[in-house]
Amino acid sequence: MTPLAVLIHVPDVAVGLAWYKQAFPDAVPIYYQDSDFTVLDLNGFSLEIVKADEKVSSGKSGSVLYWSVSDLSAELARFEALGSSIYRGPMQIENGLSMCQVEDPFGNLIGLRGIAT
Repeated sequence: MTPLAVLIHVPDVAVGLAWYKQAFPDAVPIYYQDSDFTVLDLNGFSLEIVKADEKVSSGKSGSVLYWSVSDLSAELARFEALGSSIYRGPMQIENGLSMCQVEDPFGNLIGLRGIAT
């Protein structure tokens, strides 16, 4: 199996999509007219910003996707400038790397792993 997509639940899809376009500037928006749905494509992996509802709300619910970054300190500063806050860490892990979690403005967690400078 190969990871294909992650669904990120937000209260307002347009606001969430705009924020995630800034958070992941290399992502290419792809609009699917038939379903009136835009995904953010990262080299074949999709960030799918979807409406939170009574079955799946936005916010922390146990699963956190971690992104590999080359400079953890710089990425933390960038995410904070976009309105995220540090939720957990940073903490040192194996092989000289550090990791942390940031909380997006909608309550979801984004994991970051890399070298802290």
